[in-house]
Amino acid sequence: MSDEAVSSKYRMLVFFAHPDDEAFSCGGVMALNRQRGVHTTLVCATKGEAGEISSPELADASNLGLVREQELRDAAQQMGVDDLYFLGYRDSGMAGTVENQHPNAYANASASAVVPRLVRFIRSIRPQVIITFDPTGGYGHPDHIAIHQHTIAAIRAAADSAYAPQLGKPWQAQRLFYPAFPTEMFDALVQQLIAQGIEPPSWGEGGEIEMTAQPIHARIDIRAVRSAKWAGLNAHRTQFGDNHPFRQVTEEFMLELLNDEWFELAWPEEKPAEPYDDLFAGLVGAGLAGDNTTHEG
Repeated sequence: MSDEAVSSKYRMLVFFAHPDDEAFSCGGVMALNRQRGVHTTLVCATKGEAGEISSPELADASNLGLVREQELRDAAQQMGVDDLYFLGYRDSGMAGTVENQHPNAYANASASAVVPRLVRFIRSIRPQVIITFDPTGGYGHPDHIAIHQHTIAAIRAAADSAYAPQLGKPWQAQRLFYPAFPTEMFDALVQQLIAQGIEPPSWGEGGEIEMTAQPIHARIDIRAVRSAKWAGLNAHRTQFGDNHPFRQVTEEFMLELLNDEWFELAWPEEKPAEPYDDLFAGLVGAGLAGDNTTHEG
């Protein structure tokens, strides 16, 4: 990665833990970025070595990381990601599994090792907008929580002129967003599965996946690019097989469900009176002194 910032006036930096985190969370926004000339950089902490394998002909335990790396590269191309980087840690698996004990498990990585690397990304790319998981990691995955914690620390450190000046000039991102997933969307999917005679997964309190209610500070209409988001999701074939709930309903139903992406504004503390319809709405173009251009929402 060059120490020179990318040339686009508008820049978004995304930190996630595994291949496929990005597609459902903000694949539509990334595809919109390509249309609007916003430069997108995606940083992935692991290659998802502890993930599921939807079909044995796609991968096995010995090569799953390599397969999922290529799946993410394919998905990133579908969704218009400009630059993709891997941190090189190993998928830690769900809490309480043997994968947690692997010496290179990302959830066990020290902040002192990870945060400077994220600071270098922030100072080199100089994004106005950063996206990562919320404090719960969406549903409590140890790696999701770790990337949240490391990102928060890195955002603060990157803006501190006293912190590691060898990593580049200080940079303060203007907005930090967490992907949000309204329960209404999952409720609609559950009802559709039931209507088709399919036993739905158990989401929500006490279920297989705990869903956390989040405030909505941005709602982005992605209808113009939802096919790109859908293609990005489908690129993750090992995780997105025929038995996945999204694949057990019609594509038309899923595309309607994917009309919007939602986000919680984590920083700054002042929230918009109405949800943003553009993550860059009203921001100074390059975030640099003397540049007074704004992005129209």
